[in-house]
Amino acid sequence: KLEEYLNFKQLKTSLKEAILLDYYTAGFCWAKEMNFSLIQLSGFMDLLNFLLENLSDKHMTLGENLKALGKAMAGIGETDSERSGDLTFFSIEQAKAVIDYL
Repeated sequence: KLEEYLNFKQLKTSLKEAILLDYYTAGFCWAKEMNFSLIQLSGFMDLLNFLLENLSDKHMTLGENLKALGKAMAGIGETDSERSGDLTFFSIEQAKAVIDYL
């Protein structure tokens, strides 16, 4: 299903497509094992895409990408809505697990 969603046409001959499919499939399976809700699963997949784009499109270093991850996850567990980021649907424990996975 991910192959169709990602619109991969050359999976059997393209190493890049095969690697990307593995990347997203591994992330999806891990998130399912974590029993993430649909919105959490969607947010996690967006996070995987965000981090990959930082590497491939923006050519960020590992350190820069980790800093961007920290900013994206800032505010999780905070009650002040002004400090909360877009990923507030994760609990603190889930956020720690996401960071460990990544």
